[in-house]
Amino acid sequence: MSGISVAFGGVAALSDVSLTVEPGQVHGLIGPNGAGKTTMFNVACGLVRPNSGRITWRGQEQRRLRPSQLTKLGISRTLQGVGLFAGMTVLENVMVGAHRHAKAGFFSAVVALPTSDKDEQRLRERAHTALVELGADSYADRYPGSLPYPVQKRVALARALVADPELLLLDEPASGLAEDEMTELGDLIQTLSSRMSVLLVEHHMDLVMRVCDQITVLDSGKPIAVGTPAEVQANPAVTEAYLGDEVDAEADAAELASTDGGRSDG
Repeated sequence: MSGISVAFGGVAALSDVSLTVEPGQVHGLIGPNGAGKTTMFNVACGLVRPNSGRITWRGQEQRRLRPSQLTKLGISRTLQGVGLFAGMTVLENVMVGAHRHAKAGFFSAVVALPTSDKDEQRLRERAHTALVELGADSYADRYPGSLPYPVQKRVALARALVADPELLLLDEPASGLAEDEMTELGDLIQTLSSRMSVLLVEHHMDLVMRVCDQITVLDSGKPIAVGTPAEVQANPAVTEAYLGDEVDAEADAAELASTDGGRSDG
């Protein structure tokens, strides 16, 4: 994506942002609250159409990218929530993600029409393999609503991986996870780079710094740093963007305490 600008009601959400995810790379997109991360992610997913800029995939410009096109293009995504279908079992939810591999078509495969028996079996096997990889195969026959949130997150990730994408878009995958679960997620993301590229939007900095090869930092809709984790950590602009508000708040609190102390003495 290059030169991406997006405005909502005259308010600029992104201003001339460029981001390239190289093959086999885990690329992190970070920034403080309101930086424009979600908007940039939604542009990559086709959920938001930029006012200007280009989205290029496999050397071709995607002028009217839509979410429904992603799997055919070899792109999978997860959402900040889980987005699972409550009326489908875990296995069936993951099968939905594999539909681009179905010869008889998505709907016939999912509802198991007689003409798609072989297709259905093949998709079930793919879905089961994805669940095994995520350690969620024991929940295959359960419904999402009966599962703990971290397990639902694993199922959602399995649904994205079962399509065997070239590019995986992850939006806050660590949200709601405990420390050990986050460590397992990091290990998984690192292994995925041998099979696909990953764009990771995440606010857990320890995870980002551990798994990413390259990081783009946004602040107020503009890129302020691009580089390796070490380069980004050493960039003063990044420190200011993340800590500026916190430092100001601490200064204000200290000043207020000092003022209150003076009044009590008087």
